[in-house]
Amino acid sequence: MTIETNRLRDLVATELGRARDRTTLLTETVDDGDLIRQHSPLMSPLVWDLAHVGNQEELWLVRDVGGREPVRRDIDELYDAFKHARRDRPQLPLLEPGEARKYVATVRDKVLDVLDHAPLEGARLVERAFAFGMIVQHEQQHDETMLATHQLRTGVPVLAAPPPPAAAARVGGEVLIPGGQFDMGTSTEAWALDNERPAHRVDVQAFYIDRAPVTNGAYAAFIDAGGYDDPRWWTPAGWDHRQAAGLFAPQHWVRDGAGWAHTRFGRTSPIVPDEPVVHVCWYEAAAYAAWAGRRLPTEAEWEKAARWDPATGRSRRYPWGDETPTAEHANLGQRHLQPAPVGAYPAGASPLGVHQLIGDVWEWVSTDFHGYPGFAPFPYREYSEVFFGPDYKVLRGGSFGTDQAAVRGTFRNWDYPIRRQIFSGFRCARDA
Repeated sequence: MTIETNRLRDLVATELGRARDRTTLLTETVDDGDLIRQHSPLMSPLVWDLAHVGNQEELWLVRDVGGREPVRRDIDELYDAFKHARRDRPQLPLLEPGEARKYVATVRDKVLDVLDHAPLEGARLVERAFAFGMIVQHEQQHDETMLATHQLRTGVPVLAAPPPPAAAARVGGEVLIPGGQFDMGTSTEAWALDNERPAHRVDVQAFYIDRAPVTNGAYAAFIDAGGYDDPRWWTPAGWDHRQAAGLFAPQHWVRDGAGWAHTRFGRTSPIVPDEPVVHVCWYEAAAYAAWAGRRLPTEAEWEKAARWDPATGRSRRYPWGDETPTAEHANLGQRHLQPAPVGAYPAGASPLGVHQLIGDVWEWVSTDFHGYPGFAPFPYREYSEVFFGPDYKVLRGGSFGTDQAAVRGTFRNWDYPIRRQIFSGFRCARDA
């Protein structure tokens, strides 16, 4: 066994542990009644997410990689995300909280034993510990989903975190991104998922992009100018949805005298004008952009702004370079339970001065979700391919709820354009 393999095993064990610590915090801060309750038909009960992450870990690592006997084959269908819609999951015979905790602990013990003995090279599923990295990302993604469920729950607040850093730089206006080709996607990132692959050359015309995400203050100006009442700014589908859903402001906003307040994890306070706006759907983002005389960036534009280094022409892993994010670079990992003011992370800016592309809020782009040229599903079609098409819009960059293991410059998220319970915001662009 090489030193490099030992380091990889240590890294995997650390990342599995970090993900489980977050899962435990999100599920142990509420009582069993809250765990089994459905806080929104858009979300699963927290206890379903808890057992689901264990079941996926069992399927891929205990059974497939380890070749071990099943722990609980009888629950596979209950925790198959494609078998039962979220709204229907409370009616299923789910594991009780105590059973779920025991199950995920048993699975984790077996996984750590598999990790000690499995080869981390050769077959694609285990090469550079891919399957373990996939499961780390899967659990961290559910941790963000569970955080969104906490945002929707009512009752006494149970989550708290220190505020993010104050703005350290004045950030406003836009940046010109020169036209030309760049390498989009990746063929080398060890834990990149199938929809990020393969790397391919894309020619992007010159464009301007906002140096920072659209803020609460800017979005409030759109509302106060009658933006929600004027169909000129909305796509036809967006206007129909705005009317049918009764949209009047971002989710969780309420009038506070002449201004606005929002509720965040059970606590209501005035909006902070220079924080990125969050909990807006794609239709709201596109309407604001139209009102501002702008548009949403394409996915290729967003990634070029986030990865392209004008000095070398190379695409980097992150806006600041190739190094893993730290607390100096980005607002990630549920370290702070809110977006940071624009200008709070100057160390995370791109070479051309675009800020906060990673963390804070997922950013809607104009592009439908699709596979890249040469896309091949791996290790299963249901991770990405079944979602390709015009029904889903892409989001990029991660949020304050996203862990560093589950986001990078190539990472792609997607959702329906009506969704806003997620930690979603946006920035604008325009043609040069």
